[in-house]
Amino acid sequence: MAPTKGELTRQRIVDVALDLFAEQGYDATTMRAIAQRAGVSTGNAYQYFAGKDHLVQAFYERSQLEHGDAAEAALVGSRDLTERVHGVLTARIDTMQPYRAFAASFFRTAADPASPLSPFSDQSAPARAMSQALYAEAVSGSSAKLPEALRDELPGLLWLYQMGVVLYWVHDRSPGSRSTYLLVDRTVPMVVRLVGLARYRVLRSLLDDVLSLVRDLRSSR
Repeated sequence: MAPTKGELTRQRIVDVALDLFAEQGYDATTMRAIAQRAGVSTGNAYQYFAGKDHLVQAFYERSQLEHGDAAEAALVGSRDLTERVHGVLTARIDTMQPYRAFAASFFRTAADPASPLSPFSDQSAPARAMSQALYAEAVSGSSAKLPEALRDELPGLLWLYQMGVVLYWVHDRSPGSRSTYLLVDRTVPMVVRLVGLARYRVLRSLLDDVLSLVRDLRSSR
């Protein structure tokens, strides 16, 4: 089905906003400037998006859809958890590369816990859920033998690991983000080996304590 006129206008506004964020930074970009370049009135732009924050949320969701498409190949043909997690995480960095020019300004704003752009905010919940669902697919389709409690919590923990890698990527100035890809290559096997230790009874009590802490922290927010 062909997109409607409204859907095309919405998409054009998002595209223009991303161009302007790259050209002049998030803070310096106004809704008026976005509307002008998109060929709509400022009032019309506000009918589609209540403000710049909402535009960024639209970008988050689009970016996550791109991530899902790019990660699909990593989730087909292998049941090895290391390969699956590595593929999903590498796809995240791959799909973020076109947005590097304004990534730092986004993350500077998102670092404020009160900002709706925070990856932990209610507004970011749809994109966060899509990302965690990718890791849930990576775990559930693997041959890894994991305690049920860890299997349930692991997608969220892997998403937090991804956030740490993304933060490193924001600060990485190596050519082609070479250092970030090296970080992924070297740490994914370590993470999966640590996860595998949960099979051993001697570590079960420690695992229970860690998972209990994760649940308590989540419920206290």
